[in-house]
Amino acid sequence: MDKFLAMGGYAVYVWPAYAAFFVVFAADLIATAARRRRVLKELRARIARQSARRSP
Repeated sequence: MDKFLAMGGYAVYVWPAYAAFFVVFAADLIATAARRRRVLKELRARIARQSARRSP
């Protein structure tokens, strides 16, 4: 296990690369979820405005 974690002497480069990947991946997931919520909220508001405009 120690050999695996040491990555053949390249652990100083490999593990930060993994960490950077997971940080960017998590940020992408969070941004996508936030964008989806924002778009759905805008669509609901647009539908509500259109239905209010149609009913006298």
